[in-house]
Amino acid sequence: MSLKDKVAMVTGAASGIGRECALHMAKEGAAIVIADLNLDGANSVAREIEAMGGKAIGVSMDVTNEDQVNAGIEEAVAKLGSIDVLVSNAGIQIVHPIEEFPFADWKKMLSIHLDGAFLTTQAAIKHMYASGRGGSIIYMGSVHSHEASKLKSAYVTAKHGLLGLARVVAKEGAERNVRSYVVCPGFVKTPLVEKQIPEQAKSLGISEEEVVKNVMLGQTADGIFTTTDDVASVVTFLAGFPTAALTGQSFIVSHGWYMQ
Repeated sequence: MSLKDKVAMVTGAASGIGRECALHMAKEGAAIVIADLNLDGANSVAREIEAMGGKAIGVSMDVTNEDQVNAGIEEAVAKLGSIDVLVSNAGIQIVHPIEEFPFADWKKMLSIHLDGAFLTTQAAIKHMYASGRGGSIIYMGSVHSHEASKLKSAYVTAKHGLLGLARVVAKEGAERNVRSYVVCPGFVKTPLVEKQIPEQAKSLGISEEEVVKNVMLGQTADGIFTTTDDVASVVTFLAGFPTAALTGQSFIVSHGWYMQ
């Protein structure tokens, strides 16, 4: 299940889970494309990988912009030769009660999570088909791909949608050896989650400590946040998995927060 001589693109990889996925796959021999709105951040991660002895490039990409997505994929193929793995990780979080959820925020959430997943898939899968080698497409879902929580109508809707997209990719891609997966983390203490703590405390009328203990970790088996390393280890395993035995499936990485 080696990633040696493979090329992996990770979106939203300048920080957090995406960065960790990039570093993990680089350690397993993949050349990495760091795609992010923050080109300076993407280039910084690329330099970090090169300092480890790996190969990486940074590309500027707004995953909701078709032209930027296509240009980023073409740049990656031109410089590194192929796209063998896509990790569609770019995402944001906005929380509001449904009756107060601005429609503009709803559309922004769905565009980044779903349009972004679709556009990057469409651009990358063409090269996976053309190479004759196939590839792996991994979507960053959430326990909210299976569960619901208050205040997260747009996020839950988007993360559920990724399950459907992955299943279609599994069916369409099978003949040409393209596999698809959804990795579903629990609460990972990234800046995205840390930002939610005061927001949820205010919306729910409870303390920040109660948000962490009861809302975020109350359903875990061990009271521990999922780590970026936890998630990246699963992504790396799936990226290198050689057959379609697991294609179309979702994998929950949540310290028991949610169990299928």
